[in-house]
Amino acid sequence: MTGCREEVLGAAREIVRRKGKNEFTVVEVIDFLRRQGSEYEDSTIRTHIVSRCCGNANKHHGTTYDDFRRVSRGVYRLTMY
Repeated sequence: MTGCREEVLGAAREIVRRKGKNEFTVVEVIDFLRRQGSEYEDSTIRTHIVSRCCGNANKHHGTTYDDFRRVSRGVYRLTMY
């Protein structure tokens, strides 16, 4: 069983790979994970992208990661592309 962070990271990596551009949106990740059968709530996925895994977000969680960078409203990049 994988955690939400792993699912979100996997989805973001696949979206970026398919687009050929290091850029993705929250909606793209949620849609991708829905098609993959993720059991995580949309709100949990969104929280991981915009807060818990975003290195340049305000710190609202005890544990955070620098997986993504917000580049504009609702648009993110992988830090390790």
